[in-house]
Amino acid sequence: MNLFELSTNRLSLVALSQEELQFVHALHSNPEVDFYNTLGIPTTIEDTEAILNEMVLENEKEDIRKFTFCIKLNDQSIGLIALNLGNKKYEIGEIWYKFLPEFWNQGFATEALKVLIHFGFHKLKLHRIEAGCASKNIGSVKVLEKAGMIREGHKRQHLPLKSGWADCYEYGMLITDLKGS
Repeated sequence: MNLFELSTNRLSLVALSQEELQFVHALHSNPEVDFYNTLGIPTTIEDTEAILNEMVLENEKEDIRKFTFCIKLNDQSIGLIALNLGNKKYEIGEIWYKFLPEFWNQGFATEALKVLIHFGFHKLKLHRIEAGCASKNIGSVKVLEKAGMIREGHKRQHLPLKSGWADCYEYGMLITDLKGS
């Protein structure tokens, strides 16, 4: 596994690049993807380009603190996943992900999350990895739990969604929680 190419039996996770602009715009513009997301739908492709540029620049830094990957299935882009590192002293990272709806409920998110967790613990030597999701986002709840993350908290009215304030579940995992680590 090298730093910018992670893989599973079915998926490749490659460092996000400018070449993914149309895909990222389609992903961020999808109302189903946006439903539990706080980013909001970009007004123009230029808005998406600004978001993409920031993520790509982070990936290119010498001391990378935000790793953003494009998830590919047979060279087709199907989602994004990222690991954002916190204060070095705490050896902590936070994961987020999003997929096109036609790739939901097929195990792709869990598969990508597991490989990114492994990367975080074994390559980046993190002590703890966290994630959060809207409490009513049952798909993400299942993904996080299947990947071995433990629900540690419930924040009330934490996420400003289009539908109003939503509760958020907080998940965490320690290196010692990994089976066979």
